[in-house]
Amino acid sequence: MLKKKLYICLLITVMAVFNGYAQEVADVKIKDTIRPSSDSFKPLSPAKAAFYSAVLPGLGQAFNKKYWKIPIVYGALGSGVYFYHSNNDNYNRARTAYKLRINDKPDEFDGLNGNIYLSKDALISAQKSYKKDRDLSLLVTVGFYILQIVEASVNAHLLQHNVDSNLSVSPQIIGSDVNDKSIVGATINFNF
Repeated sequence: MLKKKLYICLLITVMAVFNGYAQEVADVKIKDTIRPSSDSFKPLSPAKAAFYSAVLPGLGQAFNKKYWKIPIVYGALGSGVYFYHSNNDNYNRARTAYKLRINDKPDEFDGLNGNIYLSKDALISAQKSYKKDRDLSLLVTVGFYILQIVEASVNAHLLQHNVDSNLSVSPQIIGSDVNDKSIVGATINFNF
């Protein structure tokens, strides 16, 4: 039984090899029918968009003629700068109050004259919290800055690709001829 399987595998292998040598080699040259015009292809366009965005945030989006993205860029960067400034001010307030408290001088959190009272431990904890939030705000702002540069570059790169209205997806349910059940699958059709 084992010899019979071995002979069958050997026979199939030999036939496949001889069949492979029997094929003719044909030179097939395919012309690209969708060729962008020389006006639409600009190889340095992504680099220019990234440079413009690095110099002035939002300028790369304007270079790509995506003007609606500019308020989003400035909103994201402005929010990061606002939270950085706010957390830095609160950190400096807590730090100044702690320094004054150590020197037994009145501060804005001493509980006198209608001020709220915070202990030394609370002031230390507030400093740590505001410093962490300030650093995180800076990190997020730098991340948004880098993200808008990358977005402008990628958008400029993708604008050079042909997006034709003939490209479409049309899902279909196909019935099987063998058992009359539906077959789930996907096909890609190109219509020129």
